[in-house]
Amino acid sequence: MTEKIVSLAELARSIPDGASIGFGGSFLHRGPFALVRELARRGARDLEVIKASPGYDIDLLARAHAVSRAKTGIVAIEGGFGLAPAYRRAIEDGDLKLEEHSCMTIAAGLRAAAAGVPFAPVAGVFGSDLLELNKWKTVVDPYGTGKETVVVPAIAPDVAVIHANEVDARGNARVYGSPHWDHPLTRAAKRVLVTAERLVSTEHLAQQPELTLVPGFMVEALAIVPRGAWPGSLHPDYEVDYQAVAAYLEPGDEALARHLAGAPEAQAFVRA
Repeated sequence: MTEKIVSLAELARSIPDGASIGFGGSFLHRGPFALVRELARRGARDLEVIKASPGYDIDLLARAHAVSRAKTGIVAIEGGFGLAPAYRRAIEDGDLKLEEHSCMTIAAGLRAAAAGVPFAPVAGVFGSDLLELNKWKTVVDPYGTGKETVVVPAIAPDVAVIHANEVDARGNARVYGSPHWDHPLTRAAKRVLVTAERLVSTEHLAQQPELTLVPGFMVEALAIVPRGAWPGSLHPDYEVDYQAVAAYLEPGDEALARHLAGAPEAQAFVRA
């Protein structure tokens, strides 16, 4: 099964321009950020980002002019840094078309796609502008209460990419800590790609099978990328590198180039 193991560059090249991508993790935590940076390095264009709570990932792709569409809930860099400036600028300039969601409407849409149904009910939308903004429909309870419920269309990304703590050669991916939104995301997407901190044996994963977030038969390809969630955190391996996040947020193309060149995966390539 080693044919599933590819380089980070190969993994990024397998995502075509124009694709819709669902990124795993939440804010600065356990995102597949090395893969995001590799998409920027290869000059990806016209991507759509789908994520309930993105931040650094969508901001970096907006800064690299790689993203043109997005379905998102809350978007922020987090950690006291506030909103995502490049993402916000792209929307204000008309370079990025946003379909605005709440986190739970994204989750509902993903769950609908995962279940193979055209829509899913969701609570908490009445009273917001999302219903009118997105032209979402309501259905009346067919069981006789007369209660109206908002239904959100299915969301099926072309590709889901998650970062895991451990993976075996078959693609079985283990995550410690919160799964965030990754379970419905990986079930909704047409393709699933994984980056992981380390390669382990199938026997190791079998000792605690309940920690396997994504079974190998769902995974098309994987790359082993130590510190692949940097500058974010990966529980319990490392915390957020707030100094690196602050450096990333410095304005200008030179600051972005320095950030990409100083990332762990870039340094590993130079050492190799």
